[in-house]
Amino acid sequence: MPGCDLVLIGSSTGGLKVLEQLFQRLPVLKAAIVIVQHITPLVDQSFVASLARVSKMPVLLAQQGMALQSGKVYLAPGNVHLTLLRNSVVQLSDGDKVNSVRPSVDVAMKSISMPYGCKIAGVILTGMGADGAAGISHIKQLGGITIAQDQKTSVIYGMPKAAAETGRIDFILPTERIADKMKELFS
Repeated sequence: MPGCDLVLIGSSTGGLKVLEQLFQRLPVLKAAIVIVQHITPLVDQSFVASLARVSKMPVLLAQQGMALQSGKVYLAPGNVHLTLLRNSVVQLSDGDKVNSVRPSVDVAMKSISMPYGCKIAGVILTGMGADGAAGISHIKQLGGITIAQDQKTSVIYGMPKAAAETGRIDFILPTERIADKMKELFS
C-alpha cells in the first residue's frame, strides 16, 4: 500500500535544535512525518518556519481534517492533542493534559494502527518527563520500528531515557545516526 508509511517523532525541551539537526540531514522521505513537540500556540508557527528553513520536505502546521501526504512534515499545534484517524487524517482536540502536557506524544502514538503493508516508526527525542514511553511501547507492540535519542546528544535525557527503560526501543542513537536510520528505512 504505497503512501501509508508514517514516522511519528516526539520531543520537548531542546527539540527545535535537535529537529533542525535531524532535518538538515534528511532527504525527502517516502513517509509522512508527524512531530509532536511540547509547544505553545504562540510559538508553533515560528517553529514550523524554523524547521522549514532547513528541511528538504515541506513543513506544515497540522490542521483538523488534514490528510497526511508522503514526503511532508506536520507539526502538532500548541495546546491541542493530535491523533490520527486511519493513520492518515489529522484530528485535533483540547482534551485533558496527558503527562502534564498538551499536545502529548503518548496520545498521538497511541492513535496509530498498523495497516498491512505499511511501515511505521516512532522516534523519541530530547525532553523532560516520560511522555512518549507508553506511546513507543504501543508502536513496538504493533510491529513498528522504535528509536530513541542517546543521552550524549539529548539536551535533556528524560523522554528518551523513559522510552529506553520500557525495553521496547530497537535503536538508541545519536542525532545524526537517527537521520541515517530514517533514510535507510524510508528512502
